Amino acid sequence: MDLPPIAGASADTTEVSDSQPPVVDPAAARARAAFGVALHMHQPTVIGTGDAPTTAPLISNLQHMFEHPGEGDNHNAPAFLGCYGRSADLVGGLVARGLRPRLMLDYSGNLLWGLTQMGQADVLAALRRTTEPVLAPSVEWLGTMWSHAVVSSTPVPDIELHMRGWRHHFAALFGLPALARVRGFSAPEMHLPIHPDVCFAYVRALRACGYRWLMVQEHTVENLDGTPLRQPRLPHRLVARSSAGDTASIPVLVKTQGSDTKLVGQMQPFGEARSLDRQPLAGRAVPPYALQIGDGENGGVMMNEFPSAYQRAFEQLGPPRDGEAVAMNGSEYLDTLAALGVDEQAFAPVQPVSQHRIWDQVTAAEPGAADRAIARLRQRDPSFNLDRASWTNDRSWVDGYGDVMDPVLDLSARFHQRWDGAGEDGRREPGYRLSLLYLLLSQTSCFRYWGHGFWTDTAQEICRRGRESLIPGAAAS
Repeated sequence: MDLPPIAGASADTTEVSDSQPPVVDPAAARARAAFGVALHMHQPTVIGTGDAPTTAPLISNLQHMFEHPGEGDNHNAPAFLGCYGRSADLVGGLVARGLRPRLMLDYSGNLLWGLTQMGQADVLAALRRTTEPVLAPSVEWLGTMWSHAVVSSTPVPDIELHMRGWRHHFAALFGLPALARVRGFSAPEMHLPIHPDVCFAYVRALRACGYRWLMVQEHTVENLDGTPLRQPRLPHRLVARSSAGDTASIPVLVKTQGSDTKLVGQMQPFGEARSLDRQPLAGRAVPPYALQIGDGENGGVMMNEFPSAYQRAFEQLGPPRDGEAVAMNGSEYLDTLAALGVDEQAFAPVQPVSQHRIWDQVTAAEPGAADRAIARLRQRDPSFNLDRASWTNDRSWVDGYGDVMDPVLDLSARFHQRWDGAGEDGRREPGYRLSLLYLLLSQTSCFRYWGHGFWTDTAQEICRRGRESLIPGAAAS
């Protein structure tokens, strides 16, 4: 089995993020309001058919769709594939006409690996064009968890492994200069962990990997006193506190409203931005930011509506004009605010939703304080939960999935027992990368989102292979 490039020297993919100077468009800085749109793309890795489940190869679900066109909506596989490579032509066509398009892209590591496995060189070449000088000012890539893992159902020691795995993979495909421009992070399922210690580990990992900002859903955060955000179209600063009293923070840009992909498919942020005016922040008037993200392949909305709506929006915008709305990608927007004299310390602090209820129960900063506070809350209110702060607030990413979570937790514990003491040299071994691949794949959110049966069976088989790979002498096959 050809393994994806998900491990290597961590310093190479961290320090590079500090090498990218800000680029600010003076005309855009004078805009009345700004907007940004992002496309999220993902295909999980599954077990191929035709062989025994224990020996069948790992393949992309996209390949499975091509091989079984009569199942469900698998007939859409060619259209999905077209979506994965279309951004270069869509943005490039507008740039060639002298317009100023902006677009953010979020691709899971599973998908990037799957495209390589399938030999889709043309699609990967199109994606590479978005990272090269002509299109790079228009297209911002966002980092993510390599295997589309939801943080609350990911063992804490594995969170940073997903982040670093994605960065290694992206750099291997598109180069370190392209990775230097990856400063924002798009969380799978727009999920934000509520547990204070998990959130602290998450934010600390983001910072350790070189990320400068995080995209969050409006209803997943609250002011420190528990009230809703008053100005969601301005940047905020996520403050993560641990039980022991340690603190980490990162700027956040807020995606407003719900999860309907039509908000992106019909370029709702563009229309919204035209209705907004500059707002006060740190004693200055700054452009607010209307932000949306949507699936870039699922449903007819994105396959049919988005390209034409996107083109029309930028044809209407034309070049930046004083007092008008303007498109900006996330990092560009934050750089613009910095040029206006507003840095992240001026952003209003926020925390994950419902954390105020936890902190109200904490009497002293000490290890385990958050767990004890949560236990007291649940005694008083059995409905209190920690795992529903995502694009939807009615889905648990943990409850009811013991048949997946138990093997995942067991594999994670065995992985760290085997490899944590190996050092950098040990982590260059093929056996490490094979075990890491199974570990990351086991935590894909699809194994919980799509329910029991095929998906849980796939997760269990990946965990079995992962445990087998940890046996000394196991080959990368």
